Amino acid sequence: MAKKTFFVTGTDTGVGKTMVSAAILEAANAAGKRTLGMKPIASGCESTPEGLRNEDALILQQSASETITYDLVNPVALAPAIAPHTAAAQAGRVISADRLVGFCRGMQIRPADLLLIEGAGGWRVPLNDRETYSAVPQQLGVPVILVVALRLGCINQALLTVEAICNDGLALAGWVANHAEPEAMNCEQETLDYLLAHIPAPCLGVLPWAKGARPETLSGNLRLDGLFEN
Repeated sequence: MAKKTFFVTGTDTGVGKTMVSAAILEAANAAGKRTLGMKPIASGCESTPEGLRNEDALILQQSASETITYDLVNPVALAPAIAPHTAAAQAGRVISADRLVGFCRGMQIRPADLLLIEGAGGWRVPLNDRETYSAVPQQLGVPVILVVALRLGCINQALLTVEAICNDGLALAGWVANHAEPEAMNCEQETLDYLLAHIPAPCLGVLPWAKGARPETLSGNLRLDGLFEN
């Protein structure tokens, strides 16, 4: 079974969770690890002859070292490009944390050194009227990797998310600073220094902006040694 499992969340939507997750997988591949990645829920899927497909889930599938079918990578595929609970309602489907946890545990029993489970949006994205996505890593009891987009407001978003993760009883394994936009933010170094001093977990790397960048070209910016300790 997967020796290490991490849940990847972000400070918001559009912060680059998929690219960061794929880069982590590629870095682990380069270190000789067997890797798996999954995105249990994906909205904004496109219709194909093989069924609904999501670009982010396909990237994770391609970046993992182990070959698995798309339905295992993305068991809940939704067409509308909106919040998962709304997309599910429009599709006449019900999403529950228990169901997603079952999908994740099915992946955990597969042989691998590393499994990444990518969430959707931020930490408190709704699954339904009663549950948020944070219930999934809570039930799994897995540590979290946080993706922070370097842009105005990121300090507040990052610290609030870290606080929520810790209050939910989960360990923050590390965080990644990501240039999700081509323009550098004002006072970027000062922002990074503040985050480094106030997030109680190691920074796994700072990913540069690169239009059309491939995960394997970004993986060299990551330091993953701490993820495989213990």
